[in-house]
Amino acid sequence: MRRRKTDSDLWYVDHIQPHKAKLLLWLKGKFPDTTDLEDVVQEAMFKVLKAHTSGPIINPKAYLFLTARNLVLSRIRRHRFEEPPPAQEIDLSEILEEIDDPMEQVSRKEEIQILIEAIKSLPKRSRQVLTLRKVYGYSMRETALKLGISESAVGSHSAIGIEKCEAYLRQYRIGES
Repeated sequence: MRRRKTDSDLWYVDHIQPHKAKLLLWLKGKFPDTTDLEDVVQEAMFKVLKAHTSGPIINPKAYLFLTARNLVLSRIRRHRFEEPPPAQEIDLSEILEEIDDPMEQVSRKEEIQILIEAIKSLPKRSRQVLTLRKVYGYSMRETALKLGISESAVGSHSAIGIEKCEAYLRQYRIGES
């Protein structure tokens, strides 16, 4: 049994489907390095059709192109941000070799472990910023570009991270006494 075409089906055929090929070409021209643009086109068409069911769309073609552009930009932002590489296990022997006193070595090893735990306890963005800035030595600008945030946000997250690490370490020292 065939499904009866609805008004939405007819609207889609008249106002959206004719722009599919042109939209794909436009996206390939605007975003040549982006893969899966066919998926973006399908998703945009679906979103526009869904929006049409909520109310009339004055310029469906413009709305379709704008929706597709926003989807691509959103994907680029998501993919541009890469988690900083996980900090490898720190070989504490290299750090501790310089210290002759075994008690001092144990104490230093515990301090490093506590600092690692303090960093792990940070909010995600502050942890990312501190890791890139302090562990990998990125500049504020490099960190901002890598994470897709402003330099002032890098500064804010750095300050938050340092403040929370200090609080963590103070709390640890209080609990230890």
